[in-house]
Order: sequence, then structure tokens, then C-alpha cells
Amino acid sequence: MKYTIITLGCKVNQFETAAIENMLSERGHEAVKSGEAEAVIVNSCAVTAESGRKSRQALRRLMGENPGAISAVCGCYSQVSAKEAEEIGADVVFGSGDRAGFVDALEKAYFEKKPMVNVDDPFLRTHIEALPSGAMDGRTRAHMKIVDGCDNYCSYCIIPYARGHVRSMSLDKCAEEAARLNGEGFGEIVVTGIEISSYGKDLPGSPSLKDAIKAIASAAPDARIHIGSLEPTIIDEDFCAMLKSLGNICPHFHLALQSGCDKTLKNMNRKYDTARFYAAAELLRKTFPDCSLSADLIVGFPGESEDDHGEAMAFIEKCAFASMHIFPYSIRPGTVAAKMDGQLDKATKTARAKQAQSIASRMQKEYLESMVGKTLSVLFETEKDGVWCGHSDNYCEVCAQGDNLHGLMKNVKIISAEKGKLIGIII
Repeated sequence: MKYTIITLGCKVNQFETAAIENMLSERGHEAVKSGEAEAVIVNSCAVTAESGRKSRQALRRLMGENPGAISAVCGCYSQVSAKEAEEIGADVVFGSGDRAGFVDALEKAYFEKKPMVNVDDPFLRTHIEALPSGAMDGRTRAHMKIVDGCDNYCSYCIIPYARGHVRSMSLDKCAEEAARLNGEGFGEIVVTGIEISSYGKDLPGSPSLKDAIKAIASAAPDARIHIGSLEPTIIDEDFCAMLKSLGNICPHFHLALQSGCDKTLKNMNRKYDTARFYAAAELLRKTFPDCSLSADLIVGFPGESEDDHGEAMAFIEKCAFASMHIFPYSIRPGTVAAKMDGQLDKATKTARAKQAQSIASRMQKEYLESMVGKTLSVLFETEKDGVWCGHSDNYCEVCAQGDNLHGLMKNVKIISAEKGKLIGIII
């Protein structure tokens, strides 16, 4: 079976797509470009209404580009909107769990022409799904999912209803997977999950994320460890000292901000205020000088006034992020925020997002320029016309001339910053 797959959304979806591809490859199926496929797959996202729209659009596009192919959808969108996915014409509709079952159903639909809709209740799941960490051949970094589910119930977010309660990988399994990836030669392990700061709350003895990172970093001494999105509430001096002591933690930290206004954070049902967030950011910078901090920001949340927006803009400038993801608030049916008063019009949300993006772009430029003259460790990934590009340990894209650098880690002296990238010379 020749297949093509599209992934939308977060790093967890990227991890789960890699698992699906590995299972398909082990069974003898071949990945091809769209237009040549006998099966088309969308691993979908539902974090915003826009994500759901893009998931539907991707499925329709693949079906149109590959007439006669069987079609399949899995992920968060089809978990919460299975009927919609079925109505589009998908032959196989699964949710956010049971990837092995999804591959079985895909084969059955292809070989036996038997469609299947199988979407469970995520709140009945009691264990994290056993999927091998890793990546498809040719990739330099591997993803390791250590947590599924979320119990935070932020007012704008549908994900707890798509993923269920927190379920964590055991510490022993974390170490085992990390050691395997280290042995396979991956230069970087990305520790990811739906909400990794809640790691261990469901396990006997309640180990913490600190315990998991320590187990992973110790089991993979030859790889650098890139930590996924963190809640600022877990970042304290003890946490930072532990990270520093390990020696192979990437100095890039993505913090879950969402708003820089305390009133809005409260309405979002976030568990911190801007003072706590800023303290976390400064502690990371103190522990890891020159580290890059990134964050997500939602603008135009229901009830957000011009003054609230101005407060948020001033706060992100104070934080001096190296990069940001800016999202205009999108009504997500089924969430508390969708029913809130004070919904803003599209023009207002677009204008606020444009302003935030302008500030974010300027801060990114300033951060990249601050790297000029420094030497960064770079894991090289791709090549074009003799120029190799990869990511530094602080997650800047870096380009340099060289030969046969795929998967290699090299020290690079940065000589300039151009168009969102750093240019350097290999030492």
C-alpha cells in the first residue's frame, strides 16, 4: 500500500505520526507524495476552531489529489468531531488513541474494503499508549512522548476532552526509551507530551517531571535533551539547578504564557500570574545565560479590553522572548470561553495579532543579533547547494558551508544574522 500522511498541530502529533509511519513501514507499506497514494491519512488537530478547519481542508485536499484512494483521519479533531470527519467521506475515523488499531483499520479498509469508525471515550483511558519513541529514517532528532492527557481545563481549550486525564510513562520506561534512542545515534531527544509539567501525578509514588528528565538525560549521555512546553509554576531554583547539573539539557525553554495580562490569565483559568511567569523566566536566564525563551500568546480573548491588550504587549516586551507563536483567539465550541460574554470581532483580533507579531519579530531579530560573535553547538539536518542548516542547542536555525554534515553536531562561530537565521563558520 502506498500512502501519504499530513500532520497538523503539536509535537505530540509529530511523535504519533512517526509511530504510525514506523508501523506502516514495518508492515511493508511505502510513503509516497500526494497524487501517487492508495491511502491518504490526516493526523488532525483541534486546539482551535481554525485547526479543525485546516484538518477538514487537508482531508478534502488529499482525497481530491488522490482519487480512488482510501481516506483516514485520526487525532484530536476526529476525536471531538467524529461525525463531521465521517460526513466528509473518510473511510477510517479514529480519535486520539490506539494508533496500532488505527493502522490495523487502515489495512482492513485497503485490503478488504471495510470502512471503520472507532472513537472511544478518552476519559476511560487509564494508561499511556505504548508507542516506540523515535523518528523515521533520515531524521536527526527523536521525539519521546512521556505524558498524554491534561487536567488543567483552561477555559479556551478542548484538549482535555480530546485526550482525557493525565497518563504518564513510567520512569523505567523513560530511561529505557532514552537509552535506546541514544544507542541508535539520535543527536537530540525532544521530551514531549500533552502537558509534561503534570508528569507523574498518576504514577505510584508521584514522581515529578524533574525525575523524568533526570532519568532521560542520564540514560542518553550522548544526546542533547530538548524539553517541551513547561508551566512556569514548576520552575524554581531546585528545578533549574537540576537541569544545569545534567550537562546535556538544551538551553531553549518554551513557557506556556497565553496572555501577559493578569485579568485575562484569570479568565483563561491559568494557574499563575505575570509575576510568577516573569520570575520563572528570569530564573532560567540566570541559570542558562544566553538561553532562548519562547512562548505562545493568545490575543483577543473574550473580555480583553484595549488596556488589557496593552498590558500584555508591555509584558512580552519585558520578557524579551527569542520567538513567539501568536494566535488570535478562535472560538472553540465545547469550551467555557466559547460561551463567555465580550467576544471580540475578527478585525480587532486580527489587528491585535498583527501588533503582537510585530513586537515578536523585532524581539527575535534582537535575540539573533545577540548571538553574533558567539559559538553555538549545531545539529545539522539539511543541505542545499553546499550550505548545511540545522538547529543550535538554543534552537536557532544556523547555516554554514560544509560537507556530509547530516546528523553531525558541530561548533559554529556565528558571523551574522539574516532573515531569521544565523550564518556561521564551522570551527
